Amino acid sequence: MSTIITGTGSYIPSIVKTNQSFVNNSFYAENGELIATPSEEIVEKFKDITGIAERRYADANENTSEMATKAAVLAIKDAGIDPETIDQIIVAHNFGNVLAGTIQTDAIPAIASRVKNQLGIKNPACVAYDILFGCPGWIQGVIQADAFIKAGMAKKCLVIGAETLSRVVDVHDRDSMIFSDGAGACIVEHSDDSNTGILASSVQSHCDDETYFLYLGKSYHPEGEEATRYIKMKGRKVYEYAIKNVPIAMKECIEKAGVDIHDVKKFFLHQANEKMDEGFIKALFKLYGIKEIPKDIMPMSIHELGNSSVATIPTLYDRVKHGFYKEHQLHKGDIVIFASVGAGMNINAICYKI
Repeated sequence: MSTIITGTGSYIPSIVKTNQSFVNNSFYAENGELIATPSEEIVEKFKDITGIAERRYADANENTSEMATKAAVLAIKDAGIDPETIDQIIVAHNFGNVLAGTIQTDAIPAIASRVKNQLGIKNPACVAYDILFGCPGWIQGVIQADAFIKAGMAKKCLVIGAETLSRVVDVHDRDSMIFSDGAGACIVEHSDDSNTGILASSVQSHCDDETYFLYLGKSYHPEGEEATRYIKMKGRKVYEYAIKNVPIAMKECIEKAGVDIHDVKKFFLHQANEKMDEGFIKALFKLYGIKEIPKDIMPMSIHELGNSSVATIPTLYDRVKHGFYKEHQLHKGDIVIFASVGAGMNINAICYKI
């Protein structure tokens, strides 16, 4: 018995925001002081550090739930299943629906309930619920689906990661350039083939000093509204925390699966920072005493799609699976790792055999 991904789908918003879109912004530091460095230099340095050249924003008429539904439709079609046979709809997000021009989070009803409604699923035994787990939310949703399936409480689950971060960013904060919008989905099903699917998972929550590395705070602009809150990030602390702990979690997952590191074909990592992801892989292989890292082992979408939080990994996996990146091919029997890190602070990983 195993749990396998039988279908994937993703929705990439149409609005492209290049780095040049931010050169006229006035950036302020956390203490409210104007950053004297010209915005052009800030933007250029940002690209060097993160690898992001452009990102996607949702159209004013699109919401998180609608993007989630569009990705779900594609995943259902890819899996070739009847939507009425889905036992659970699990949607990972952080802010629910945020209407364009507002900053207010709307998660009542749950995004999963809205997706079920938009899919037209009538079956009351199809349970729809949301999870909040920071950027690792989609992976956590798959881990939960796996647990329900192996417990005999579900046979088919729809797991979605969707977010419209562009609507909760402070335009006066340099970190706002990281975030983007998107949605990715997958169908997870029971299989009698024990030689495939999810081999192992690993999850960690560090909620001591790390709890508020990502949080909601007021604008860095000194005249910003005190009552309005935006997504904020202690970038250096997040980096230091992640570069230390993510490789450990991935190694734990690989060892639980009984897999040789040399047999891992691809790493699908949360797309937050190009250099950080490269650091994860180097640190992981170093834990095994390996200096030479195989080429083309880590697909990346951050350059053109930015950081869409819970949507980054399912979107990337779907695009690789369907041949969007020609240099990255997946084959039956390949072993891949999904791993993410985010607010909480939370880390998780899955070892999966295609």
